[in-house]
Amino acid sequence: MRIPFEQLKAEFKRILLKLDFPADKAELCATIFAENSRDGVYTHGLNRFPTFVRYVKQGIVKAASEPTLVNAFGAIEQWDGNLGPGIINARFCMDRAIKLAHENGIGCIAIRNTNHWMRGGTYGWQAADAGYIGINFTNTIANVAPWGGTTPTLGNNPLVIAVPREAGHVVLDMAISQFSFGKMHQYESYGEQLPVSGGYDKDGNLSTDPAEVLASKRVLPIGFWKGSGLTLVLDLLATVLSQGRSTKQITDQDTESGVSQVFIAIKPQSGRQTDELIEEILNFTKSSNRVDADKPISYPGENTLKTRNRNSVEGVLVDEKIWAEVKALEL
Repeated sequence: MRIPFEQLKAEFKRILLKLDFPADKAELCATIFAENSRDGVYTHGLNRFPTFVRYVKQGIVKAASEPTLVNAFGAIEQWDGNLGPGIINARFCMDRAIKLAHENGIGCIAIRNTNHWMRGGTYGWQAADAGYIGINFTNTIANVAPWGGTTPTLGNNPLVIAVPREAGHVVLDMAISQFSFGKMHQYESYGEQLPVSGGYDKDGNLSTDPAEVLASKRVLPIGFWKGSGLTLVLDLLATVLSQGRSTKQITDQDTESGVSQVFIAIKPQSGRQTDELIEEILNFTKSSNRVDADKPISYPGENTLKTRNRNSVEGVLVDEKIWAEVKALEL
């Protein structure tokens, strides 16, 4: 089922206004939720919206809260999100990082006590659209077992790296697990197997069955021990730079709230030489012999643009059950 982007956004905004969101915040949150689905990240667009509404109603996400400055050290700043909507805090932080980068060449904002930012790539696209390299990451509740372990003590801490490019930004947006939890739930709801192993079953065997992986709670880190190490250092950086909660402290709570995040903007050297270097790298990458002649090699963010263009013309693809659930929300 497909619906127009503006209709999707309007439905989100209607509900947020009923939840006493200020009009400007309702507009921003509704836009980003709708854009996430438009860009094909359905797990953090429409599909995530009912959970977001529930968190607002429970007081976990505080609609009216504003971020406050804690410390400033030249091109580095620490902020407190005051449990405000993660989307709004994240947009603010990347915007602030861009402003610092404009003045200093680089800007780094670390925020504590914030909430889920939905699609992390949103803020990479934000930086690239402004002409800046963007790097952002967050910690999460413990949901990944460390290499050599069987119980989750690491977060599935997303990492985003974006490079501006006139013909289409390069935006890497990845979870540390082979598949994000949202993606595995999506495969499970469709009754499909994962294309490659995504974790372990209850007997400790690698599995492509999303239901078995979700039941065992043993997702597979990217690069095995390398992904385990990467997600650990992302938690360290987010916690130390923001002086906020660690994955352990977040996990000790009842819900995933009050997380720590970092947003970095870098002002790249502009000009023809930089543009040519980027194109050389992308073209060389795509020159590899293909495994499947019908499947082209793509750079991070390329397929997002294709999905965005298609959904903008044909309407945003939605899960009919979740769409009906959102339309029926009584607040």
